Amino acid sequence: MAELVLTSDNFKTEVLESEIPVLVDFWASWCGPCKMLGPVIAELAEEYEGKVKVGKVNIDDEEELAMEYGIQSIPTVLLFKGGEVVEQSLGFKPKAAFKAMLG
Repeated sequence: MAELVLTSDNFKTEVLESEIPVLVDFWASWCGPCKMLGPVIAELAEEYEGKVKVGKVNIDDEEELAMEYGIQSIPTVLLFKGGEVVEQSLGFKPKAAFKAMLG
């Protein structure tokens, strides 16, 4: 399954009310490290299909969500469980770092 495109319209349903953990990548099209992280996030979406939802928030399109979660630098990846942020990762990291976050 491809990553979900998360917006203020679907964030509550897809992330906060999700029965399974949700990995959310806050990114922007002009961000070099975000472009490097994109394929890693896509691979995680495939590998964890059915176990973890993987979504992306474009901070240029969704400024309110970025402000709500205090996103100051990108890429920032947040892991939500039960509607709460339980872990975060700043900057580009290898896939293994995200697999460790997901357990």
